[in-house]
Amino acid sequence: MSSPTEAKARGKGWGIAVAACVGLWLVQSGSDGAGPPVPSAAEAFAAGPGWHTPAAADPMPPSAPVRVRIPRIGVDAPVVRLGLGADGSLDVPPAGDRNLAGWYGGGPPPGARGTAIVAGHVDNDEGPAVFYALGALRKGDRVEVARLDGRTAVFTVDAVEVYDNDAFPDAKVYGRSDHAELRVITCGGAFSPETGYQGNVVVYAHLIGAR
Repeated sequence: MSSPTEAKARGKGWGIAVAACVGLWLVQSGSDGAGPPVPSAAEAFAAGPGWHTPAAADPMPPSAPVRVRIPRIGVDAPVVRLGLGADGSLDVPPAGDRNLAGWYGGGPPPGARGTAIVAGHVDNDEGPAVFYALGALRKGDRVEVARLDGRTAVFTVDAVEVYDNDAFPDAKVYGRSDHAELRVITCGGAFSPETGYQGNVVVYAHLIGAR
């Protein structure tokens, strides 16, 4: 059974808050269509019910994350705890810090049993932010999360998908799991100077080990 917080999150459309997706940098720089990388169709899950990839490593004891590293795209950022906004949407890290990620503290920490959520900005008014290049990840890439207990949870990417705001699959992204899984989320998809990014990029990953 889902916790009340999890149920509230899914029922309210628990995605990146719209305020995080305005793309001020693209507007101010007069972008002519250039923007963050868009996930390739080859990196999406295959169609059908077999999209889920079981975890290959046993879950770790819970411990809060302190840093996330994604070597392929040069991410090495501290992690802060996030909650839910008044409308039930996921809060986001402060926009003023371009190198900062957030973990939804009402859910499992990365490496523990369940679906952990890490989110961050794609840009701010100064330029690209921590997850600007998230859409360039490929299946098999690594995501490493350093934890308060001194251990590092190591994940491998199963898929990278992009969803329109009005078609965000809450159950697929946030659903419970008996394995240790990770979702890394940022804004993405089509961009409008008037309303900002029209969707979200979601990276699906599962735990393969710890060190």
